[in-house]
Amino acid sequence: MNRDELEGKAEAFKGKVKQAAGDLTDDEQLHDEGVADEVAGETQETLGRARRKVGEAIEDFGNRIKK
Repeated sequence: MNRDELEGKAEAFKGKVKQAAGDLTDDEQLHDEGVADEVAGETQETLGRARRKVGEAIEDFGNRIKK
């Protein structure tokens, strides 16, 4: 797991907490901020996962060439 994946998970979690707080306090703006944070976090996590997969594929390719 890389930095983007970890930060993305944290951001998505923060968004879920904001949504819950917005629901409890009937604060629609806070809920909407939470939705935006969650989406941003999930996007960052997905990009981090893709970056990691590409790195692993390049590393595997390099190992095959060495053989």
